[in-house]
Amino acid sequence: MAVRTIFTIGDEVLRKHAKPVETIDKRIKTLLDDMAQTMYAADGAGLAAPQVGILRRVVTIDVGEGLIELINPQIISQEGSQVGPEGCLSIPGRRCTVERPMKVKVRAQGRDGRTFELDAEGFLAVAVCHELDHLDGILYVDKMIEDVTGKTEEAPKRGEDEE
Repeated sequence: MAVRTIFTIGDEVLRKHAKPVETIDKRIKTLLDDMAQTMYAADGAGLAAPQVGILRRVVTIDVGEGLIELINPQIISQEGSQVGPEGCLSIPGRRCTVERPMKVKVRAQGRDGRTFELDAEGFLAVAVCHELDHLDGILYVDKMIEDVTGKTEEAPKRGEDEE
């Protein structure tokens, strides 16, 4: 395992679409291991392969509930809404509020190649949506409501919006 370089805003790789993983081989498993180590070393909650310069649909997430590895993830359903501050390892030192779904269901493959579904709610739903956006060249600042970088007041609380 190795800590990889995290590309930052301005690097064109962050704006490209990642390609599906065709075969889960040793290289993809090494990528997953390296991404997890890189994410933890940077004190992040998630990391997408394009952030380390690899244009493949691979994501690692850990919001404090254990490591989640997603290969070829797709959101298959979403509901509700929440607004809250986000940061990104590829945009160091900046935080912005973003609207995301309160709940998402994702279908993906694990490192064993098996397809599974993940139900995510709250902060995990935010992390999933944030990382999957990276796979399509979208950064959270593209969806920003307000830049809250450096604000000392309390950030907006997450909660369901009325439909």
